[in-house]
Amino acid sequence: MSTSEEPKAPGLLDGRFSPTRPLAASGNLFAFALDVLKALPKRPFQLREFIQQAWFVASVTIIPTALVAIPFGAVIALQLGSLTRQLGAQSFTGSASVLAVLREASPIVTALLIAGAGGSAICADLGARKIRDEIDAMEVLGISPIQRLVVPRVLAAMLVAVLLNGLVSVVGVAGGYFFNVVLQGGTPGAYLSSFSALAQIEDFWASETKALVFGLIAGIVASYKGLNAGGGPKGVGDAVNQSVVITFILLFAVNLVMTAIYFQLVPPKGS
Repeated sequence: MSTSEEPKAPGLLDGRFSPTRPLAASGNLFAFALDVLKALPKRPFQLREFIQQAWFVASVTIIPTALVAIPFGAVIALQLGSLTRQLGAQSFTGSASVLAVLREASPIVTALLIAGAGGSAICADLGARKIRDEIDAMEVLGISPIQRLVVPRVLAAMLVAVLLNGLVSVVGVAGGYFFNVVLQGGTPGAYLSSFSALAQIEDFWASETKALVFGLIAGIVASYKGLNAGGGPKGVGDAVNQSVVITFILLFAVNLVMTAIYFQLVPPKGS
């Protein structure tokens, strides 16, 4: 009887931690992102799949996003209203609230919902296809899973993220107006007229750009983890959890970088 055993990859099967695993995983994710970006302009474009995925992502994110945007706008309005009242600058409450919602709160809320609801659904769908060997069957038939499945989902996540960002901005500003005027006794005219005091159109475009990039990241990470899921249904669940965590980390890091670049390129209004 042969006593030989199959060699185990160090750090993968023997329970030991390998310091190269995070680097390898990061490299694989980056290579997958490059493959997706190269496949974006290729034809034929899966228009039907794109429409279906856009509707699906929107259906699972639009209501939670609107509900989350209301308390975000309310908290910002209450905090800034109290602060500006202490400083004697109540006339700037509206503009400060709009800037906070538009520049940071709106893209962050959109990113969290796209990653938590839309991204997890995309990862679960692709992971289920993976463990049913549908992905392998497509590759045997010469069909690229990236072009056929990943590209429509990534573009759908980007489109829905941009649209949801506009929704969050409107709902957040409206919620801030209600809580500042009704609960804190602010002046409606001063709140509305101060919108243009500090805010500028570049703030809106920066917010939409953030949402677009966040949607791209969420779609790529969710698709990557879904296509690399293994180990049955438990593996799919683990892949979903990992995709959400990784996306959150990347989103906050990218948000920091994009915010720093924005302040370097776009001077504040009135400066």
